[in-house]
Amino acid sequence: MRHAPYVARYNTPAHIPFEVQVMPSLRALRSARLFFAAWLAVLVLGGCAGLLGRDPLRVSVAGIGPLEGRGLEMRFNVKLRVQNPNDTPVDYDGVSLDLALNGKPFASGVSDQRGSVPRFGEAVISVPLTVPAFAAVRQAFAFADNAESGTFPYVLNGKLGGGFAGGLAGATRFTNRGTLTLPGFGTASQ
Repeated sequence: MRHAPYVARYNTPAHIPFEVQVMPSLRALRSARLFFAAWLAVLVLGGCAGLLGRDPLRVSVAGIGPLEGRGLEMRFNVKLRVQNPNDTPVDYDGVSLDLALNGKPFASGVSDQRGSVPRFGEAVISVPLTVPAFAAVRQAFAFADNAESGTFPYVLNGKLGGGFAGGLAGATRFTNRGTLTLPGFGTASQ
């Protein structure tokens, strides 16, 4: 009889010995794991290679309009102008925004819009933003502190959801920073 580390010996009811080799199934399992790991590495590296050398999107606020509020909340419709300086279009499926004033969270919003920003082109995307009552009160107190200068630093963080294969391509994130200047104190700057 052959003695190997992964060989199991069994006696049948007729007392005829036979061997069951477990080794081939373990080898097959290890080969499958290795194949899967190599396949995953190729996918990840191939996906990252497409992102190398890609310029960030340019996002600016194109307009703000009032929406009907609910309860104590204030609501606004923010129109974003998204410019794509790359030679490939950017598809998106969903938009998310967070607005901070004076370094504190102020408003947020989401939209389930789908679309595409063409290569070397632009698109305008509308997103409803909600300002919770407590955020509005907090900013009112901050306004009293900054009333002399009339300026408020803001940060707009956003995300365009991945539009390819249900989001497998990943999200495109963007940030817009600047200063809001109240009327009578000057103009807004970025």
